[in-house]
Amino acid sequence: MSYQKLSRKSGPRKALLRGLVTSFLRNGSMETTAAKASALRPLAEKMITLAKRGDMHARRQVLAYLYDEDVVTNLFEKIGPKMEGRDGGYTRVIPKGNRRGDGAQMVILELITD
Repeated sequence: MSYQKLSRKSGPRKALLRGLVTSFLRNGSMETTAAKASALRPLAEKMITLAKRGDMHARRQVLAYLYDEDVVTNLFEKIGPKMEGRDGGYTRVIPKGNRRGDGAQMVILELITD
């Protein structure tokens, strides 16, 4: 299987990932489980790559995926131009430890800003 199911059927899984990507691009970093971060990372990087392209078709593709238009504007005006010199690898995953309740591996996912 080339994707993670995250113990959800396809509709709820896609909605979860869209919400996570929107929230991640709004805030620039987030704390989540390692499984969700590894499913989220390629989607966030694809949105940033589309923002680097910057044309109208790319903006419409991102608008069709993300939930918030303000996040799309921020992505195309600030994040995309900032990542212009990079050929991928826009995010980093920092292990944080295990969650207290169920022992799930927690990570911090953040945008690389340097």
